[in-house]
Amino acid sequence: MSSERTLVIIPTYNERESLPRIISAVRAVAPEIEILVADDASPDGTGHIADEIAAGDRSVHVLHRRGKEGLGAAYLAGFAWALERDYEVIVEMDADGSHRAEDLPLLLAALHDADLVLGSRWVPGGAVVNWPKSREVLSRGGNLYTRVALGLPMRDATGGFRAFRASALRDLGLAGVSSQGYCFQVDLAYRAVQRGLRVVEVPITFVEREVGTSKMSQRIVAEALWRVTIWGAQARVSQARSWLHRRRHTHEATGPTEEKPQ
Repeated sequence: MSSERTLVIIPTYNERESLPRIISAVRAVAPEIEILVADDASPDGTGHIADEIAAGDRSVHVLHRRGKEGLGAAYLAGFAWALERDYEVIVEMDADGSHRAEDLPLLLAALHDADLVLGSRWVPGGAVVNWPKSREVLSRGGNLYTRVALGLPMRDATGGFRAFRASALRDLGLAGVSSQGYCFQVDLAYRAVQRGLRVVEVPITFVEREVGTSKMSQRIVAEALWRVTIWGAQARVSQARSWLHRRRHTHEATGPTEEKPQ
């Protein structure tokens, strides 16, 4: 396990049943790691439960937010909290139990030679449990579209179980991130690749939640689709402009080709 100061950020909204389980699982696997619960003023009392856990465990912290503002906003607030306190490794992890705590050591070990480690369902050794076929098709199709549109090398850019070096987060330009949901995860992975950071994937097993309600919605899927499409189009325009600039520069450097006399 990593000796670096590590913080696992767990965003919550109405997760009172699942939160104690995931905190307990993380503490059992990695007792030296600290946890930040970023709660969006859950009306079911999740924030209160998090406070009770934190009162008895100095390694658990709670960030109370003013309301439901989305996954991306919660993580950005958590990142800022972590960077202000000089954590060296920051981990994203869902509260619903879909990300298994036993996979956490694998992510942290891979971070020794990387800036960002993605827990991947779609690399060899990765798996999903209790997913309907329609959900798998949506995820695989979304990741395929993302790879083609953005030229990303990873198989699972939409997954939310990942570990960052603090230096990588500082390099990503987080102030310019406004995306949410699946798209937030794609956004950060895309920024990491654009900046030449070392990104690797490790296989994880994703387990569909047993309690509570999924936050997946058509709005989240639609946002991811149109943002990825726009980013892809912008990348193609940038590539075309770069090609034209190089061609013009080459032409100016070599001059016009003279015709030989007949």
